[in-house]
Amino acid sequence: METIQVKITEKEVAALALLKSCGGDVLEVAQVACDAMRAGRGRAQRARRCIESGAEVLRRLERTVSFEKAVTAALEARRERRARTQSDFRYFTRRFMKRCEGLASRRVRAITPQECTAYIETAFDTPRQRQKARLVLSGVFSTAVRRGWCSENPVLQVEVPRVVERRIEVLSPREIECLLGAARQYGDGCCLAAVGMMLYAGIRPHEVARLSWEQVDLKNRCISILPQHSKTGGARLVSIHAPLLRLLEGCAGVGRICPTQWLRHWRELRRLGGFSHWVPDVLRHTFASYHLRFFRNYNELQYETGHRDSTLLRTRYVSMSRLGDVAAFWA
Repeated sequence: METIQVKITEKEVAALALLKSCGGDVLEVAQVACDAMRAGRGRAQRARRCIESGAEVLRRLERTVSFEKAVTAALEARRERRARTQSDFRYFTRRFMKRCEGLASRRVRAITPQECTAYIETAFDTPRQRQKARLVLSGVFSTAVRRGWCSENPVLQVEVPRVVERRIEVLSPREIECLLGAARQYGDGCCLAAVGMMLYAGIRPHEVARLSWEQVDLKNRCISILPQHSKTGGARLVSIHAPLLRLLEGCAGVGRICPTQWLRHWRELRRLGGFSHWVPDVLRHTFASYHLRFFRNYNELQYETGHRDSTLLRTRYVSMSRLGDVAAFWA
């Protein structure tokens, strides 16, 4: 092999010795130094700043955790939330990690908005599920940002799934009669008070499950929904109208408003009443429709249902079809 004779200065010999002292292949080390000088536009001081800045970025990139660990931290940060909120958070995050291969071990700082979109679409099927999943995923990354595990929340760049709200038809008079009849028969009426509150006061199933008789004031004819018990986190007083008052007077203070394992009893009661298919929140929609038809007051209905405004009531809740004798409903 032909040897090329090159004369080098003492300074160049010292530079070569310095490159060798760095360890690794001398040619590769020289290439890195060359790249740094190019990035610094031929100026050594600027090249050093490029290296320092790159090192800082690398340190931040290395200071991160897996998605699974970020989920654990996010759950810990929500330990004071309602049990239902924590349960939903666990369900959605577990489903993300189960259906999205490799997500559990993926470093949160490396996850992009495009990947977040793909995760949501892979793990969940309906627009409403994806809308909730986006909120939960955003919560995981918000915690990661606060802990310094990533610099920004990539979910904020993910488009919110569009949910087309459809009007829910109310129960017919005959269906109302069957439901109340089943409530009186099932378990010696152990669920009657809860069913009455959902039908005649529009209280949600999970809200009524958290109620105690101390929150029911028959004298002043109102039910107090506490902030920690409501879906939206806001307190409200719900009116006790005549049909609910009569119903509650017969069972107030006796046992629990909702029996243990309430949701199981609620399903069995509906089956007893002949309801093979049940639309979620249909009792709340029935209440809202009869209330508006009789009292004709959106503001009052908004307060009773605990909505922030009347938009959802106008677009999805209120239905004027299938209503029976409105005055008789409230008599």
